[in-house]
Amino acid sequence: MKVKLAVIAAMGAAALVAQEGAPDHRLREAASDLHEIMSAPDKGIPHSVLERSQCVAVLPGVKKAAFVVGGEYGKGYAICRHHGRWGSPAAIRLAGGSFGAQIGAESADIVLLIMNQSGMDKLASDKFTIGADASAAAGPVGRTASADTDVLMRAEILSYSRTRGAFAGVSLDGTSITKDEGEDRKIYGHDVSNKAVIMGEVHLPLHENPLAAELDHYAPGRKK
Repeated sequence: MKVKLAVIAAMGAAALVAQEGAPDHRLREAASDLHEIMSAPDKGIPHSVLERSQCVAVLPGVKKAAFVVGGEYGKGYAICRHHGRWGSPAAIRLAGGSFGAQIGAESADIVLLIMNQSGMDKLASDKFTIGADASAAAGPVGRTASADTDVLMRAEILSYSRTRGAFAGVSLDGTSITKDEGEDRKIYGHDVSNKAVIMGEVHLPLHENPLAAELDHYAPGRKK
């Protein structure tokens, strides 16, 4: 029975991988998701919050999968600011955790705002767990949401989920974020360190970096 379950799990994992698409397609999809979210100011991420973020991660189409510990699995990209400008995308994976009814049986687009240097250092590590290694909170939504509450000041990460057109702050406690250097290799054409990308030591031309272009449009300079 255990062998049979393992085979089913492996087949399910292979099916997810087959559906993921090429990294450049996923990067464009992440940029498109962010554009759609920010184009609805009354229901999107407050500009005042985005402007204060150190890094932004977008993981399009995170899927619920029973064979993944905790139930969710997805891939996407994170981009950090350096000297007031958005850098290049670093590939990341999301796994585990549970956001239950907030995702249901469908896929969801996940957005993470990393709010400070401490959160950025966690993002540059090989792996960290939201809620355990990094403090996190469900992000505020809408143009009137305040960016000055105590929870926002303390949180290293603000997290959001969009499913079936609904966008809201969501708790992702227990979710693990890991580097994905295999995907980085496909984007950059050679081996790169995920940490080096996060820290701004690796550069991708802007015309190949649609996610940075979107962020430059909505949050071109960081407010101190």
